[in-house]
Amino acid sequence: MTPAADPRAARRRQTLALAAFLVVQTLAAVFFVGDVIGDLRANPASIHFIFEALVTAALALGVLFGTFALRRTIDLLRAQEAALDVARGALGEVIDSQFADWGLTPAERDVGLLALKGLDVAEIADMRGAAQGTVRAQLTRIYSKAGVTGRAQFASWFVEDLLGEGLRRAPAS
Repeated sequence: MTPAADPRAARRRQTLALAAFLVVQTLAAVFFVGDVIGDLRANPASIHFIFEALVTAALALGVLFGTFALRRTIDLLRAQEAALDVARGALGEVIDSQFADWGLTPAERDVGLLALKGLDVAEIADMRGAAQGTVRAQLTRIYSKAGVTGRAQFASWFVEDLLGEGLRRAPAS
């Protein structure tokens, strides 16, 4: 993929452009606030002063709203990049990262991955050369660390990213 066709690079450029615009807007707001304060001593009742003060207030509000919009844009870009990673086949990396966030041990990681692949307790125990009770205990610890109650919720935690909004339900007739 060429750099010009890289959607991530395009989003980063857009974010940088928004940030640069916000910096220029902030500098303008600071200048005009100073100018309004200076004009306050001259003639605060004049139409020119009132108009300039209102425009300056609008500019300052624009900076404030722009900051919130930029923050939302950055959060949205991060979420989109995470979704793209999943869509591009990086699910294994996402799983490894989440396992690390949950603090799973290497043995728990292996058991968790095998559970996500759909193997049952007996199959996991056989593959790992462990007792079924050990695998059940490891699964219980994994589910606890993940904050889920069982295998279905554990698997759906990762599948949810792939589904996006999820399945749409048909309206009741």
